Amino acid sequence: MSDFNGAKLLLTCGADMLVYLRDDKPDIPFPAHWDLPGGGREGQETPIKCALRELDEEFSLHLPPESLRGHAFPSLQMPQMMSWLFTGRITDADIAAIRFGEEGQEWCMMPIAAYLAHPRRIPHFCDWILRSGHTTHQRP
Repeated sequence: MSDFNGAKLLLTCGADMLVYLRDDKPDIPFPAHWDLPGGGREGQETPIKCALRELDEEFSLHLPPESLRGHAFPSLQMPQMMSWLFTGRITDADIAAIRFGEEGQEWCMMPIAAYLAHPRRIPHFCDWILRSGHTTHQRP
């Protein structure tokens, strides 16, 4: 696990996914693009701890680790390393509890299909989303 650089979360509620609009700063990757929660590894944390820490920092959400499934993918920024994508479901109560952090311009629950077609999506996430099998979830 020492060769990963970060973790992202694909959190769905029905056919919608949690995303946020990145800051519009020229010195960051994909400025003003719709991003998934998550970010870079700190210290020696595990992929799941990285994902859950970022979720807390960005959205003040606390999910149990056992509610998430993880998949490793080659990192776009550091090809010699892996990035992790954790998938899980959130509830309407989780969404109501969101308190957006200091990074990013805004957040929303976006239909997965809309994200996949959005001109300001992060392109390589489309493959991750399609491979995760989370493109057709409907509300129970």
